[in-house]
Amino acid sequence: MQFTRSHSLLTRILLAAAGIFALAASAQSNAQTALDDIMKSKEIKIAIPTDFPPYGFVGPDLKPQGLDIDMANYIASKLGAKIELVIVTSANRIPYLQTKKADLVISTLGKNAEREKVIDFTAAYSPFFQAVFGPKNVSVKTAADLTGKSIGVTRGAIEDMELTKIAPTGADVKRFEDNNATVSAFVSGQTTLMATGASVAGNMMARNPNLSAEYKFVLKDSPNYIGVGKGEDKLRLKVNEIIAAAKAAGDLDKMAQKWLGRPAGDLPN
Repeated sequence: MQFTRSHSLLTRILLAAAGIFALAASAQSNAQTALDDIMKSKEIKIAIPTDFPPYGFVGPDLKPQGLDIDMANYIASKLGAKIELVIVTSANRIPYLQTKKADLVISTLGKNAEREKVIDFTAAYSPFFQAVFGPKNVSVKTAADLTGKSIGVTRGAIEDMELTKIAPTGADVKRFEDNNATVSAFVSGQTTLMATGASVAGNMMARNPNLSAEYKFVLKDSPNYIGVGKGEDKLRLKVNEIIAAAKAAGDLDKMAQKWLGRPAGDLPN
């Protein structure tokens, strides 16, 4: 009787272990199907922004455009797949990836430890940065050139902290309470230059082409990465191959130059 109970217990333990291994194998198998599914269906769903120019916004033809959209189309073309652009916000872009509503997220996504717990990241594909912007007819290439010029910046923002570190004593740094006030001051001529993020500047330049504003020099770089479902290593590595080839061919630099006014430069892998 004791033997029977022991045998029965051992059997249950072995069956439970087998079940756990089967589930693990199934999860691992499922985790690696994204690239295969894309190549089989010749379709890919890529999440993009439409509220974050110049990375993603709605053009005059009411279609999404911007650097992230160009990158999404580029990857789809290299995979030979038809693209479905899935519009997301900053709040739902990661959940869309986790619930497989999107195969990739190309939406000004920065990499950090918290996000790496729930999704994976490719190599960086574009810069995201804070910089000094100003009219083309004002010569500014380095911090030293800020001497004698007024620069608008949002109080307490990253660009404020970075500008404070390097601004010469002869620079007139004017601090405003929010981005709208900083932009308004520059557009109205209250300041000669503006220190802000690429998205804020891109939106300002798109709305005010008469100002002939341009990127002058970078204050801080924070590259963008492409989000991939957790465990989708085959898809991640394939996209990394595409990014590496695009970097070598100069295509990443061309996209960044087109939308940001500067090359992509030396992005991290």
